[in-house]
Amino acid sequence: MYALYSALLTFFLALTLPYWLLQMMRHGKYRAGLRQRFGAVPPALSAPPGRQPSIWVHAVSVGEVVASSAVVRALKENFPSHRVFVSTTTSTGQKLAAQRFGAENVFYFPLDFSFAIQPYLDALRPELVVVAETEFWPNFLRLAKRSGARIAVINCRISDRSLPGYKRFRFWLPRLLQETLENVDIFLAQTGEDRQRLVEIGAPEARVTVAGNLKFDVAPPPLPPIVASLRDCFLNSGAATLLVCGSTLPDEEGSLLSAFRNLLATYPTAVMILAPRHPERFAEVAELVQRLGFRMWRRSQWALDPHHREAVVGGVFLLDSIGELAALYSLATVAFVGGSLVPRGGHNILEPALYGVPIVTGNHYENFRDVVNFFASRNAVRIVGLAELPLVFMELMENQSERETLGRNALAALQSQRGATDRTIAALLQLLQRSSVPS
Repeated sequence: MYALYSALLTFFLALTLPYWLLQMMRHGKYRAGLRQRFGAVPPALSAPPGRQPSIWVHAVSVGEVVASSAVVRALKENFPSHRVFVSTTTSTGQKLAAQRFGAENVFYFPLDFSFAIQPYLDALRPELVVVAETEFWPNFLRLAKRSGARIAVINCRISDRSLPGYKRFRFWLPRLLQETLENVDIFLAQTGEDRQRLVEIGAPEARVTVAGNLKFDVAPPPLPPIVASLRDCFLNSGAATLLVCGSTLPDEEGSLLSAFRNLLATYPTAVMILAPRHPERFAEVAELVQRLGFRMWRRSQWALDPHHREAVVGGVFLLDSIGELAALYSLATVAFVGGSLVPRGGHNILEPALYGVPIVTGNHYENFRDVVNFFASRNAVRIVGLAELPLVFMELMENQSERETLGRNALAALQSQRGATDRTIAALLQLLQRSSVPS
C-alpha cells in the first residue's frame, strides 16, 4: 500500500518536473533547501548519541509559523530539557522560523519518501511531533509513529476546497488514508465543522477535539522601522487616506488599481500600499503599476532615513519585501485582504483586525470560511464582489463613523475568540507527559 503511494508520488513528481525546474530557474523557488528536502540533515541538527530529547514542530509557511509561535515557546518553557525543532516547506516560512526560533533549530521539511524522512527521525529522535493544520503525509506519519513519537495535528481545518480531495483519496486508497489518520494521537480542530469533516474522512472520533483557531491568539508583531518611517512620511506629505491591499494575486491587482484610480479623483493625496502575495511577482506587479500610469515607490528602493527618502503621496507604494505587511496594516484607513476577488480561497483577515482597522475582502474566502462568516455576523467585515469594489472603497473613505464601527467590531470579534493557544498547549503537555511514562 505504501509502495503504491510512493510510486504514485514519484510518478507525479516526474510528470511535473518541468514545472519545478522552471520555477527554480525563473523565480528561484524551491531551490533553497533542496538537499534538505531529499534527506540531507544539516550538521546543526545532528548530535552525538545520548543527547537531549526533542520535539519536532512542522509549520508549512508564514501563517503556520506565526500561529504556532506561542505553542513553540510554551513547549520550550514547559520542557526545558527538550530541544524544539521547526520545519517549514516554503522559503518565506523558513526565514521567519529562523528569526523566531534560531537558524540552528530550523530546516526544510523532507519530501514524503522514506529515504528522505528517516535521516531526520534518526537525527532528531523526537518524542513528540506537532503538525500545524492539515499536513497528512502518509510516509512521514507512519515512520514518525514507528519511531515511537507521539503525533498531534494542531489548528486543524478541512477547507471547502480540500474536502472533495480527501474524499477522492478515501475512495481510491481507503486503507492508506485510514492508517495515515490512525497514526495521529490527537487532532485539535479549529471548529465543530472541522471536527465533523475530520471524522467524515476517517479520523478516529475519540481523538478529535475542538480547540479553536490559534490565529485568533496571535499578538501584533513588533513594528519594523518602516511603519514609523511611513507614518512620518504620510504626515508630512498630507497623505491622510491610506488603502492597504495585502496578499494580492494575479487578476486582482488590475481591479484594485482601477478602484484606487477612482479614489484618487476625490482624494488626490491618497496612497495605496500594494503587497503581492508571492515575491516572484514583485517585478510583474511593478510593471503593471507603471503601465497603468500611477506614481510608484518600491519598498526595496525607498530609504528609511528622513534625510534621503522620497515623499510618498498620490500613488502606489509597492511592498516588495517579506514580513512587513502585517505591521503595515496598522496604518490603514481601509484594509483589503486579497486572494479573495478570484477563486483562490482568500487570506487571513485577522492581521488587520489586530489593529482595529476596517476590513474589506472579496467573496471567495473559502479557506477562511468560519472566520469571515463569524466577522460578518458581527458587522466586522465588508464582503464584496468585483463590481462593488470601487463603490465600497469610496463609501468607507467618505464615512468615518462606518469605518470606526467596522474596525471596533473587528477587534472585538477577534478578542472574543481567543483561548485556543492555552487549550492546545494543555493537550500537548498531556500528550508529551504520557509519552514520557514507561509502558
